[in-house]
Amino acid sequence: MTLTEIKTLLEGIEGFSDKVTYYAWPVGEAPSLPFLCYVETGADNFGADNKVYYSARRIDVELYTQNKSSNDEALVEAALTNAEIFWSKDEEFLDDEKCWMITYEIEV
Repeated sequence: MTLTEIKTLLEGIEGFSDKVTYYAWPVGEAPSLPFLCYVETGADNFGADNKVYYSARRIDVELYTQNKSSNDEALVEAALTNAEIFWSKDEEFLDDEKCWMITYEIEV
């Protein structure tokens, strides 16, 4: 799955059609919360005999939200699951921004 396909998948989530960007929004251009960012964080390679036989891209999908919203989380989780993408989840409160960041780690 390409980064473009990931963006299309995320934009297809109800309420996020124009609230998805790669890495970060330009200063002053972020939409109102909630919104999504995604970023490639590396690769998970399987290899032998000095050769990479299979490579999976590691991607973080970040949901930023003012208040914890199980509905927004459920929408993101359903989109990833329906696309047959295995995900793991972590969250933290960002004091400087006064919002929650829920991170979905995926490999594609």
